[in-house]
Amino acid sequence: MEEDERLPVAALAVPGANAVHLDVAGHGGQTRLRDGCHRGTMGLMEAGARSLRRALLALGVVGFVAGAVPLALALANEGGHQRELIAVTGPLIGWAFIGTGIYAWLREPDNRFGALMAAVGFSACLAGLRVSTEPWVFIFGLLFITSQWALLYHMLLAFPGGTLRSRVEVLLVAGMYFSAWIVHPVQVLFQDTARLGFPENPLLIAGHPDLSADLSRARFWFALLLLGALAVILVRRWIEARPSQRQALAPVLVSGGLVMFLLGVWYAAILAEVDQEVAQALEDSRYVVLVTVPFAFLAGLLRSRVAGAAAVSEVVTRLGDPGMRGNQIRAALAEALRGTSLELAYWVPERGEYVDAAGRRFELPPEGSERSVRRLESHDDQLAVLTYDAAREDERELVRAVAAATTLTLENDRLAADLRENVEQLRASRTRIVESGDEARRRIERDLHDGAQQRLVSLALTLRAIGSRVGGDSELHRSLEEARGELDRALHELRELARGIHPAILSDVGLDGAVRALVDRAPMPVTVLALPDRRLPNGVETAAYFVVAEALTNIAKYAGAQEATVSVKRENGYAVVEVCDDGVGGADPDTGSGLRGLSDRVAVLDGELDLRSPPGGGTTLRARMPLTSG
Repeated sequence: MEEDERLPVAALAVPGANAVHLDVAGHGGQTRLRDGCHRGTMGLMEAGARSLRRALLALGVVGFVAGAVPLALALANEGGHQRELIAVTGPLIGWAFIGTGIYAWLREPDNRFGALMAAVGFSACLAGLRVSTEPWVFIFGLLFITSQWALLYHMLLAFPGGTLRSRVEVLLVAGMYFSAWIVHPVQVLFQDTARLGFPENPLLIAGHPDLSADLSRARFWFALLLLGALAVILVRRWIEARPSQRQALAPVLVSGGLVMFLLGVWYAAILAEVDQEVAQALEDSRYVVLVTVPFAFLAGLLRSRVAGAAAVSEVVTRLGDPGMRGNQIRAALAEALRGTSLELAYWVPERGEYVDAAGRRFELPPEGSERSVRRLESHDDQLAVLTYDAAREDERELVRAVAAATTLTLENDRLAADLRENVEQLRASRTRIVESGDEARRRIERDLHDGAQQRLVSLALTLRAIGSRVGGDSELHRSLEEARGELDRALHELRELARGIHPAILSDVGLDGAVRALVDRAPMPVTVLALPDRRLPNGVETAAYFVVAEALTNIAKYAGAQEATVSVKRENGYAVVEVCDDGVGGADPDTGSGLRGLSDRVAVLDGELDLRSPPGGGTTLRARMPLTSG
C-alpha cells in the first residue's frame, strides 16, 4: 500500500499582411492593385497553412517515436514498474492524444485545444519512461507521472475553446499544476524508491524518510478539493447548456469526467489505506478509460462546431424574418442567445441609454472586466451593443454572426421605417395634389357656371327678345334663329365642359343623383344595380363618380355594347365601384390617359383599380377604395 501511495501512476492530460492602399490613376489601375493585394494576402495565408501542415507532420513523426519508446522499454525490461499496463495502454494513450490533437490543431489553428491534446499525449509518453530499470530514466518518468492528470484537469475546464473562462478556473488549474509540477517533484526528491523495490533514486535527499509520505498525503487532499470544484463547475455547465451544446458536452463529461472521478476515488482509497489490490484495480481502470478520452474530446469538438453553427443559424434565421421589427427583434435574440454568454442591449436615442430586451436600463460592463463589449453601428449611428464573456473562444463565431446579422437587421428596420415615412409623405403629397386639383376644378366650374355660362344664357335671352321684335324680314329672322341655335349648342358644350371639370351635381345631390344623371345621358341602356344609402367620404365619392363617368364614356366610344351595368356599394369597410358592359372587350389601360388618371386617383386613396377586358368578352372596370380615405 505504501508503494502505491508513493508511486501514483496514470497517463493523460493537456498543458494548459499589412494592408496597403494606393490611389492609382485610372479605375483599371485601382482594380488591378486591389486584385494584386488580395492575391498577395491569400498567398501569405496559403503559405502559412502549408507551414503549419509541415510542422504538424513533423510533430506527428516525433509523437510516433515518443509513443514507441515506452513500448520498447516495457518489452525490454521484465522487472519494470507497471510493465504490462504501460506496454498495453502507454502507446495507445500517447498516440491517441497526439494524433487527435494534431487533427484538431490542423482543423482549427486558432483554437489552443489541439495543442493541449497533443501535450497530453507527450506527457503520457514521458510518464511511461518509469517502466525502465535504469535509475535516471525511471526517475525522469516518475517526475512526469502526475503531469497528465493536471493537463486533463485543464482540458476539461478549457473545453471546447481551449481557454479558461474565469479567474476561478485559472486559479483551480494553477493549483493543479502546482501540485503536479512543484509538490510532486519535491516529494520525489525525498522518496527512497530502492527501499520500495524499484530502481534507486539518483535524486534522493536522504535523512527525511517520512517527508515524502506527508507531502503525498497533503497533495492527495488538495487534489480532492480541486476535483470537487471541477465537478461543481461541470455540473453547472451542463445545467446551463442549451440542448445542442449538451450534445458536445456529453462525450467529454462521460469519458473525461469518469477518469477524474476514478482519480478522486483512487486518492480517497490511498488516504483510507484500502486493500492494495483494490487500489491497483482503480488505477488500472483509470488507464483503460483514459484511452477513450481523446476520441471523446474530438467528438465533442466536432459537435461543438455543429452546436455553434446551429446557434448562428438560429440567430440569422430569426433576424432574417422580414416581419421582425422593434421589440420582436429583441425577443427573438433573447431566445436565440439563451444559454450563451452573449447579451444584447439596444440604444434608445430619446433616453440616451441602452436597454435590454425587456426595456430596462442596461449598464455596460466596466473596462478591465471579464466581459467584452462590441458596439454595433451603422453610418456612425449607434444601434446596439453586444457584451460577451471574453474567455469563451467557442463563441467567437456566434459573436461575429450576431453582430453582423443584428446590425443588418436593425439597419433594415431603420431603412424600412424611413421608407414607410417617405411613403406616407408621398401619399400625403399626392393626396394634397389631388385635393388641390379638385378644388381648382371646382373654382373653374363655378367660374364657368357663374361667368361665361350666365353671359351666354343672357345673350340667348337677348336674341330671343330681338327676334320677337323683328317684323316680316324673313332673312333677318332666319339669321337670328341660326345664331340662337349656335348659342344653344355652345351653351350645351360649355355645360358639358363644366360638368367634366367638376360635377356640381355631386356636391348638390350626392353620388346617387350624380350617377343616375350619368346613366340618363348614356347612349345605351344602363342598369344601376346598387348605390350607397348614405354619403361616402368626399375623396372616395369624387373618385367613384369619375370611375363611373370614364367607364361609361369609354363604353360609348369604343365598346360597341348593347347594355351596361353600374354598381356602387359598401363592402367590408371599402367602397367598391363596378361598371360592366357586353361589348367587344380588348380594352388596354396603357393606351389611354383616362384610365391612367383614374388609377392614380384611386391609388392616392390606398385603393386599387382593376380592368378585365378579354377580347369578345366584354369589359369590367372595378375600383376598391377604403372608406377611411378621402
